[in-house]
Amino acid sequence: MAEIQKLPDTVTLQYSELMQQCIHPAPDGANLSFKPKTISGKRYWYLFISLGARRSEHYLGLETPELLNRIEEEKALWESTEDDRKMRQRLVAMLLAGGATATPDNEGKVLSLLERSGLFLAGGIVIGTLAFRAYANMLGVLWHSELQTRDIDLASDYQYPIIMPRGKKPIDLSSVLIDSGMGFLEVPALNRKSPSTKFKIRGQELAVELLTPMRGKESAKPIEIPGLTAYAEPVRFLDYLLEDIQPAVLLYKHGVLINVPAPARFAFHKLMVSQRRRAADVEKIKRDLMQAEQLFEVLVEGRPGDLILAYEAAEKMGDKFLQQLKLGMAMIDSGVRESVEQIIGG
Repeated sequence: MAEIQKLPDTVTLQYSELMQQCIHPAPDGANLSFKPKTISGKRYWYLFISLGARRSEHYLGLETPELLNRIEEEKALWESTEDDRKMRQRLVAMLLAGGATATPDNEGKVLSLLERSGLFLAGGIVIGTLAFRAYANMLGVLWHSELQTRDIDLASDYQYPIIMPRGKKPIDLSSVLIDSGMGFLEVPALNRKSPSTKFKIRGQELAVELLTPMRGKESAKPIEIPGLTAYAEPVRFLDYLLEDIQPAVLLYKHGVLINVPAPARFAFHKLMVSQRRRAADVEKIKRDLMQAEQLFEVLVEGRPGDLILAYEAAEKMGDKFLQQLKLGMAMIDSGVRESVEQIIGG
């Protein structure tokens, strides 16, 4: 196996600085504009959103002093954070020049939209290959294989109520995506009577899917996430992944602050998931094992304590989870496996 390349110390320091900067939101007015229309002698205001060749408009209401104040407050917010955005953009540019991992443009646009909606402040979590890509910069390395995906997998635990910051309305994930102007459509569930848990851009492979832990009896019935006005697909053992969450920054424009599972839990979870897939999902199984293997290589050397804590949590998930995890462990590189087992006492 090829050795994982470490990023220079200067790059890891720049990432830490960008993380500190991104903790404070810096919204901008990119692709947004406010415009009035006069109809029958009265002025009505609209928000126009431009994304590529797409342009959509959203009705704000009849002109009133209150509405004009809200519009001016939003514009003032854009202006007040301009210096912060420029500093963050410089840091992103320096990180990319130093060899850090970039976020593809399409995924960056969608995740930036979700960040602006407040999804991640409300506890939304990025899982799957996009989280794996985020770990590269978080851990200061370059993966020797990313195995690209076209899916943006989001997770939220329905057991914990989403508490919005004071003055913020609940998030309507469906409206955020469908009204974005990007061309999102709901993907119908296999059971047409069930609500959709997945959204796809018309004419593209890029999709956004919402997932949540499955507890109790086996069921494919979507579970409502009230704080997101959305439904999520239940997935067995996803709770293990969501119990330890960390912030991460994606390198797109002036940085996108997201939440991801702890890297060690992600690695152990990938081993387990690889054994729950259908035998025909050869490429997905290969991707699961390769991502776990690369994370283990880095964590064994730099964060062994994380592996101990994550494995202790895995032992509490029950015999089925642990059995599948161990079967997955047997399928990774023997040298990596022995290093991990020496740390966790396996």
